[in-house]
Amino acid sequence: MHKAVLLQLGATLLATAIAAVFFGLRGALSAASGGLACVLPSWFFVWRLTAMTRRKGTASVAAFVAGELVKLASIVGLLGLVLVLYPDVHWGALLIGLILALKANLFAFLVKT
Repeated sequence: MHKAVLLQLGATLLATAIAAVFFGLRGALSAASGGLACVLPSWFFVWRLTAMTRRKGTASVAAFVAGELVKLASIVGLLGLVLVLYPDVHWGALLIGLILALKANLFAFLVKT
């Protein structure tokens, strides 16, 4: 699961670079905000599951589902926080960063460990 989060981070950096070229600093900040709104909750979710597995030996299905629900709520909350703290957000760049970070998980299965 760590490679999925690293791929999300890489996709966020790629989206930030692309947005910086096409939309300038405002777009780069927006793309980074959208991507990090997805990466940070995913990282905490993986960290929590890893800690549970080391402590108990296995993670339960209920813990996984509850953690996924908290992760989704955190993503929505962070996106709301971005809108409050950065009202000059570039919507296209934010969506590019968010979508690339979310879709990076699909490529995690293609990467050999």
